Amino acid sequence: MDNFRKPSRDNQRRSIDSIRGGPAKQRPSERPLGRRPLAMDGLRTSGRRVDGFRRPDGLYPTQPSTVRTHVPVAPKAATAASGASLLHMTLPGGELSAKSSPRGARKAAKAKKQGKLHTIRKWFVRSTLVLAALALLLGGYLGVKALTKVNKVFKGGGTAAALQSDVKPELLKGEGDGRINILLLGRGGGDHAGPDLTDTILVASIDPVNKTASLVSIPRDLWVTVPGAGSSKVNAVFANAKYRSLNNNPKDKAKAEAAGAKAIENVVSDVLGIPIHYYTIVDFQAFKQAVDTVGGVDMNVPTELAVTERMWDETTGKPYYLNVPAGNQHFDGTRALFFTRTRHTSARGDFDRTERQRLFIQALSQKILSAGTFTNPVKVSQLMSDFGDHIATDLSVGNAIRLAQIGKNVKQSDIKSVGLADPPNNYLQTDNLGGVSIVRPSAGLGDYSAIQNYIRNTLRDPYLAKENASLTVLNGTTVPGLATAKANELKSFGYKVTKVGDAPTQAYAHTIIVDKTGGKKPFTKNYLEKRFGVKATTKMPDSTIESQGADFVIILGQDDAN
Repeated sequence: MDNFRKPSRDNQRRSIDSIRGGPAKQRPSERPLGRRPLAMDGLRTSGRRVDGFRRPDGLYPTQPSTVRTHVPVAPKAATAASGASLLHMTLPGGELSAKSSPRGARKAAKAKKQGKLHTIRKWFVRSTLVLAALALLLGGYLGVKALTKVNKVFKGGGTAAALQSDVKPELLKGEGDGRINILLLGRGGGDHAGPDLTDTILVASIDPVNKTASLVSIPRDLWVTVPGAGSSKVNAVFANAKYRSLNNNPKDKAKAEAAGAKAIENVVSDVLGIPIHYYTIVDFQAFKQAVDTVGGVDMNVPTELAVTERMWDETTGKPYYLNVPAGNQHFDGTRALFFTRTRHTSARGDFDRTERQRLFIQALSQKILSAGTFTNPVKVSQLMSDFGDHIATDLSVGNAIRLAQIGKNVKQSDIKSVGLADPPNNYLQTDNLGGVSIVRPSAGLGDYSAIQNYIRNTLRDPYLAKENASLTVLNGTTVPGLATAKANELKSFGYKVTKVGDAPTQAYAHTIIVDKTGGKKPFTKNYLEKRFGVKATTKMPDSTIESQGADFVIILGQDDAN
């Protein structure tokens, strides 16, 4: 029989009958180089088993010394140290005997199935880990790439206490500070004529308490005066301040940009009577590419804003035919740019253009938020690539993230479009000044009081509105009309003044604020204290004065009259 062939001389020390017992001893000089102990689980050729079993089924021939064998770890029951033999494996109760019985066959089949399942699970886990690693690497790359570009765009510097999730009264500087007001400026940039003229001037005012927002537009031809810098159209304020800064220091372009932004911030704040917390300047290229990145914008164009005009495209050096009928329209970047720039409609001219800009920015902001752009690293990376050097802002990365969180909760129906020349709120009108076509307040050049009253009440401080405290204003001086003037001023900021009159005596040297709420309306109290520069008290200075249900009683003193 082949399994009992006579052993060769080379194998005499290893086996005499192919029934393995304890290991034969070899002198070191007789051991072949690179040889390993024989495997206990059958023959292998080129790393593959011949018999397909994990352990031997019976007697098998010894291997020639020329065949290299793969050596798996032998089971404890079959190790040489245990004294087990291949013959023992075939006896009743041994492994092969167990497999040959029905019960043993079932166990063997179950073990084989479990082995396959184990292999599948191992493959699945490894594949999942590989995919997860690739996702992390890709996400990490996009995240770092986007973050690098984001940090280049969002330089920080502005501040708005209302951005915090838990706003304390003492953090708010004054009425209107409970909102977040962002000045949005659009300029030509690049090789466009007048690249730093801000022909688009909008204020996005966000109410984080009630989750609403308003867009207020200022016509580019509004005639304004900058202290120490003369008068001009408002669209030239940024450019003039920037160039003045560059004349002093041609190398510091960043400082010049900041100087221009600060100048127009101050002017817009004076015109509207509200604080400006941040600014953002975008040029034509960034605007176009941003619209294209989000897949374009759909909006319903009112009949009065429909337009057909042959315009000049400075980028291509060719004419562009703009045709936007009324109704639902889709805008790509180029069409959107020309639609928001055109003045070719009714006699309202620039007023219609500012209304187009408000409506389009409203639609664009909703598209960006609804598309989940800020939570998509790919989209963020694309937007940052679009912006690059074509946008400047003093928002920080943290500010932008917080704004995105607030903006997600603002419905499109809760975004209000506010114009200064939209009937019945006709606070601006066109005029001619020295042969120059301008826009001026209806009340007269430089008189923004009516505009400020309208805007402050339209963009009422949310904390002031929430408490809605009632005020009684009394004149404690001999200055006639002081209480009425102060009451009107307070009303312009959104206060609810319920009574105006004279105090029992007119000898008050200092203004007194009496809090009748027991500290239940802290935001109103904070604003009043900062406005009048005094601390509120809970005790009435004169027992004959009746609050008549008012939350706060203000007795004006001579210091306020002065």
